[in-house]
Amino acid sequence: MTADASPLSTPPVSVTDGAPDGGWSAETWRRTAGLRAQIHALPFNRGLADGTLAVETFQGYVLQDSLYLAQFGRALAIAAGRAPDADDMLRFAGSAQGAIAVERALHERYFAEFGLSAEAVAAAEPSPTCLAYTSFLIATAFQASYAELVAALLPCFWIYRDVGRAIDATAAADNPFRAWIDTYADEAFSESVDAVIAAADRIAGREDPDTVAAMHAAFARSAQYEWMFWDAAWRHEGWPVAAA
Repeated sequence: MTADASPLSTPPVSVTDGAPDGGWSAETWRRTAGLRAQIHALPFNRGLADGTLAVETFQGYVLQDSLYLAQFGRALAIAAGRAPDADDMLRFAGSAQGAIAVERALHERYFAEFGLSAEAVAAAEPSPTCLAYTSFLIATAFQASYAELVAALLPCFWIYRDVGRAIDATAAADNPFRAWIDTYADEAFSESVDAVIAAADRIAGREDPDTVAAMHAAFARSAQYEWMFWDAAWRHEGWPVAAA
């Protein structure tokens, strides 16, 4: 496989993708359409779609994703603890458990399949982008409203489904990254995404305009970090100076 993805036309960007008409989610999805189009067009995601992504690039992505996952799971657990009702508490607690279980199994498969040693995994440290994204989520979990936290967590669910579905529509059955594609195009994952979207809409429906605006901002910021995460993986991002 080569480092460069072959040229592909930009995939169509979903305007609604399961968002109820007139809800907060439909509006925030519409607002981020341009950004999401840029996510679909990233060289990393094009390489996933046509199977030409370099192995070492995917290795770096999986390592960073495993580091991201640990902090994302913590943010989900905090959301469960802050939830004002039992349904949301169970939903986010289940999401935390499910995300860790599903992604850990996926990562363990790729650790073996793509030659990542236990030593390399143990020695990995977050890239600047990974640290920035997870720090934003943890800071939001502790310092912002519960509504903003849910909005900040949503892009990791929703954008991954959107990208997974788009890639699945064009990827070959023998694509070397088929396990990754299938995870995010899976119907069970889609149901969990819909549940978080519905929770965000319910929360937004009972909040004041300022909080709703803050929710839009939190969603957009996480969406920007999603773009940065894939771009950082493509660039093999590292720290520009040594810590010592």
